[in-house]
Amino acid sequence: MKRNSATVWIFVAMAAGILLGHLNPEIAKTLEPVSHIFLKLIKSIIAPLLFATLVYGIAASGNVKTMGRIGGKAILYFEIATTIALFIGLFAVNWIKPGVSQTQTQAVEQTAPAKPVVEVKKQPTAGEILEHTFPSSVIDAMARGDVLQLVVFCFLFGAACTAIGDKAKPVIEWCESLAEIMFQYTRYVMMLAPLGVGAAIAVTVGTYGLSSLNKLGLLLLTMYAALIVFVVVVFGAVILICRIPLGRFIDAAKEPWLIAFSTASSEAALPKALENMEKFGVPKHIVSFVLPTGYSFNLDGTTLYLSGASIFCAQVAGIELTFGQQVLMMLSLMLTSKGVAGVPRASLVILTGTLTTFAIPQMGITLILGIDAVLDMARTSVNVLGNCLASAVVARWEGVDLSKAPALEESRGH
Repeated sequence: MKRNSATVWIFVAMAAGILLGHLNPEIAKTLEPVSHIFLKLIKSIIAPLLFATLVYGIAASGNVKTMGRIGGKAILYFEIATTIALFIGLFAVNWIKPGVSQTQTQAVEQTAPAKPVVEVKKQPTAGEILEHTFPSSVIDAMARGDVLQLVVFCFLFGAACTAIGDKAKPVIEWCESLAEIMFQYTRYVMMLAPLGVGAAIAVTVGTYGLSSLNKLGLLLLTMYAALIVFVVVVFGAVILICRIPLGRFIDAAKEPWLIAFSTASSEAALPKALENMEKFGVPKHIVSFVLPTGYSFNLDGTTLYLSGASIFCAQVAGIELTFGQQVLMMLSLMLTSKGVAGVPRASLVILTGTLTTFAIPQMGITLILGIDAVLDMARTSVNVLGNCLASAVVARWEGVDLSKAPALEESRGH
């Protein structure tokens, strides 16, 4: 109820912001500090949340090695699925170009004819990109919000914790506690989302007029269409190839999917997903490993959204990214999107950090804030659906015959 109530308030604030921006643009523009404060609070989450979730996730996945081939198969499937999701999002936003409009293009041409819009600063060489990836100081990387350097440090740090074993246990437990604290901190910040959203949309409409909302509608349609294509084509192909009983899988996954869609929280859907997939026929030792691990490493909906949203923000800012820069951004997103599934709208944190790393202005985020609640429902539900399917895929890969499992309705009777 609280989650639904917060979503309702976001929609109310959105409508109020649009109305205020249209009726009284001057007052609406004075609300800009409110949206900036909200964005600053989101930025404050980035470093500690990423450090805690990545280090704990990598260190805890010492269990992956003990699980042997099950862990290897799960991770391989996760990476293939999320890579496909990233490129579908990238293709959709480059094809539809929701962040580019005729009026924006004309305005850019008129106001800055002699200044070609971007190249992230100057075109970096491959050697410079590689060198920049490794931090000389993790504190400096945290202070600058350089997500890529932070991820590299966390991966090495987490691997070191795993190698040391029991001696690293206090650090791993501390990271687990820090992650929980940052999840709660994120929830506190997200309580201010209605204010941040209302102010952002009011400033946008007050400054650029109602026509600016066209970009939001087009982005919403682009992301939903891309997610539907991903589910139908990619998940459909996986179900056919692995010979997973479609009707029974839908019956098992529909309830956790609906919980995730209505609450915009994967965490809320996890207990029902674990229960239903075990009843579907996935052995307990597989489902209890694959589903929680997938919550950190298999965020199909989130990665698809992040690829689309990051290029959308570049388009809104008038920035032309080369294919190489886009691929580098996708690789960064593939790493930084791990570990945030449990927190509603935490992908805003990752998006903000990525834009900072690639020197892209964050004006697009103020636009996305207005529809992020609606986007979050879709991407979160796809995350949950993808992890339910992943557990079934690994079970089939291990030789489990899911067609012989008892029907879900029969299982509920026991």
